[in-house]
Amino acid sequence: MEFLRSGGDGRHFEREKHICYLHMMLDMLPSEYESQEINRLTLAYFVICGLDVVGALDLVDKDQVARWIMSFQACSDKVDLDNGQFYGFHGSRTSQYPLEQQVLGRNASHLASTYCALAILKIIRYDFSSLSSELISLSMKNLQQSDGSFMPIHIGAETDLRFVYCAAAVCSMLNDWRGLDKEKAKEYIVKCQSYDGGFGLVPGSESHGSGTGGATYCAVAALKLMGYIEAYHTSNSLSSSVVNIPLLLEWTLQRQAIDGGFQGRANKASDTCYAFWVCGVLKILGADNFLDRDALRSFLFSCQSKYGGFTKFPRTSLPDLYHSYYGFAAFSLLEEPGLNQLHVELGITALSDTAI
Repeated sequence: MEFLRSGGDGRHFEREKHICYLHMMLDMLPSEYESQEINRLTLAYFVICGLDVVGALDLVDKDQVARWIMSFQACSDKVDLDNGQFYGFHGSRTSQYPLEQQVLGRNASHLASTYCALAILKIIRYDFSSLSSELISLSMKNLQQSDGSFMPIHIGAETDLRFVYCAAAVCSMLNDWRGLDKEKAKEYIVKCQSYDGGFGLVPGSESHGSGTGGATYCAVAALKLMGYIEAYHTSNSLSSSVVNIPLLLEWTLQRQAIDGGFQGRANKASDTCYAFWVCGVLKILGADNFLDRDALRSFLFSCQSKYGGFTKFPRTSLPDLYHSYYGFAAFSLLEEPGLNQLHVELGITALSDTAI
């Protein structure tokens, strides 16, 4: 078939198997995912966005998904925007208090869950005019700290680049930037760039290509969404950049290992998800032509499961949703025939981003 491009050893992208795997996960998650119940919206994001990437979104009942997603939105009645709370989306029923208790302050909506919810709604072409988008945006200001970072939930939690990225992505998808102080967020991101060019999750920490959420990807994607990094930056003057682009490129390109895959940081094993986190940075910077595409394809094929989906490492047995989705996303960045193109900074397909 024309959408199958073989690797050097005859392997090819098993699209039909991947669709079957995702369709199965859409209907019922295996018991191994019970411990991830609190992240149910995130798991749904991996499945539905995965189906969109492989061109099988027609398998999704969009109206049913929209009703399910909207059922996780925090209450929008009797809201005091000065109460310090965030009115986004809950990650699961486990974190969702009854409506009357939410009004009393027991509101556990989460910034990362809100990103996943909005991404899914974008993917299924939901009409955002039906959202309480102003409430989401204005209450999100309560999560930004004085140093520019973001907490994920109003009752207190860690603050790092993951949630700065989520906030920027939420603002971008809502087309409303009132919930984020761009200048403060930019200053925080700049402080997270390490001596080696990569970004740590917090200032002074080790550079990460992935592992705990792709710190370097989160930094670069957030800067791009906020307008501080231009597309194809390598063709422009580097002296005016808010971060050290040459050092960032050097660190990023050094992450491609001898097996063709990408590592999240020095001395780590190559892993399927790093192919997206690190290649995504190169794509945003317009430097993806410097990576060894054939070697990366070969590595990804070694992680492709015979059951559909992708495993974390080569030649391991069962796939998982996290690495499967980022395997699909990596192949999209490699322009695999038959896959939809990604809006790299938002983590959804380009078609989804332009549909609303």
